[in-house]
Amino acid sequence: MEDARKYIANLINASPEEIIFTSGGTEADNFALKGVTYARNKKQHFITTKIEHHAVLHCAEALEKEGHAVTYLDVDSDGLVDPDDVRRAIRKDTALVSVMLANNEVGTVEPVAEIARICREHGVLFHTDAVQAVGQIPVDVKELGVDLLSMSAHKLYGPKGIGALYVRKGVKIAPILYGGAQERGRRPGTENVPGIAGFGKAAELAAAELNEHREKLTRLREKLIEEIFRRIEDVKLNGHRRRRLPGNVNVSIKYVEGESILLNLDLKGIAASSGSACMSGTLEPSHVLLAMGIPREVAHGSLRMTLGASNTEDDIDYVVDVLEETVKKLRAMSPLASPGRC
Repeated sequence: MEDARKYIANLINASPEEIIFTSGGTEADNFALKGVTYARNKKQHFITTKIEHHAVLHCAEALEKEGHAVTYLDVDSDGLVDPDDVRRAIRKDTALVSVMLANNEVGTVEPVAEIARICREHGVLFHTDAVQAVGQIPVDVKELGVDLLSMSAHKLYGPKGIGALYVRKGVKIAPILYGGAQERGRRPGTENVPGIAGFGKAAELAAAELNEHREKLTRLREKLIEEIFRRIEDVKLNGHRRRRLPGNVNVSIKYVEGESILLNLDLKGIAASSGSACMSGTLEPSHVLLAMGIPREVAHGSLRMTLGASNTEDDIDYVVDVLEETVKKLRAMSPLASPGRC
């Protein structure tokens, strides 16, 4: 366990004693928000964004029901948060700002270091959900200047059901579970030792292979985007064109339903989603795309594809071939794509 803690700390340039093991990213996010709240034992104000993972948004909603105030910031059409909006939203009773490092749906990488600097100037704690970023892009808690950071093992090829929360030394955080004295009394419960060991090994490998992994996925991502736009009309790229995760491609394809595309891709052995994988059971359009100002009918045609270490250029060619054929077939049946139909 302690070896794993060192490897995970090394991956984000933290100290081992600043790493608290959790059951995953969801618990880490909840721990950050509620832990800061309960450590202060008074009504407080929080700031977050409309595009956060539901682990943050639903936790913020729960805190509102407890009497705390929450400000939900807008984002621009690329999914970027304006640091000046954070500055303007800070109040005297603001306890915590939570802005994700990289969005899980559209891949946009947020200006976290700048936001953290604003928070420090005002004496406000800053948390970032870095579940999608750790192991994919360089993450240095000292350079970012964050106080709390969430991560999850399975996003860097570790086992599911294990995560961690980085808590900067000196930050007061109360436990949200009660029982034993594990994790220095901050997170009770029997440790998931096999999961922790797997997380540690994944972190060790991620640190060693980060640059090579990032360069490969960026190259494949660019090929996938370019081929989609070359061969399919009426497509919109969602998320920032350059400030995005190496393996993320999110597009809206007009005149077709995203769910129909997914079913056809699945029949051809291609795994994709129309939004967050955690929300794959809902037919509602992505809250992230709606927050970015994308119309509901366009958001319904969204497709998120995430590239990984095992993908190849041949995979890209196959996906584009299947996607082009699928879109042609679905548009041929769509009255929206055929003005002559009624």
